[in-house]
Amino acid sequence: MKSFILFGILTLQIVVFSQKEEAEKDSIPHPFKKAMLYSACVPGAGQVYNSIKSTVGPKKAYWKIPLIYSALGATSYFLISNQLTQKSLKEEYTFRINNNNATNNSKWEQYDNDAVLTLYKQYLNWRDLSILGVAAVYFIQIADAGVEAHFLHFDVSDKLTFKVEPTLMNYKSVGIRMQLTLR
Repeated sequence: MKSFILFGILTLQIVVFSQKEEAEKDSIPHPFKKAMLYSACVPGAGQVYNSIKSTVGPKKAYWKIPLIYSALGATSYFLISNQLTQKSLKEEYTFRINNNNATNNSKWEQYDNDAVLTLYKQYLNWRDLSILGVAAVYFIQIADAGVEAHFLHFDVSDKLTFKVEPTLMNYKSVGIRMQLTLR
């Protein structure tokens, strides 16, 4: 098992170093920092920049833009919804404390004071998780732009291949055939 892991690490290093040499031989390198900066300023702009600057084959990352804005919209919706609900619960609880358990909003009249307080804490936690969700989507799309920029000059020709396929060994047992080709 250790030798298999060592073989995998060595193969990965050979592939990575050969990719660096090929990228240095190619034309102008693509600055990944610029793609990440564009995505940080306007979500999805780094993906558009990568699609425009692609020099090796058709790299079109336009399809990611609706996913980015859908994810940002969904997480923002939950953030706003949870914020408004926890604010309403806080107002209800303070009104009940100040006015001897009289209810301010008919939406919360079926709950007692402890239940309103518990719901307030729950929506407060959900609001905090929604903030983390918005931040996660935002930073993931920035990282995606950087990773896509690194792969713009990735050689996917037949000169460099790693194949893993099932095989039948001695007509008796099933095995795995791994083939590494470096030309």
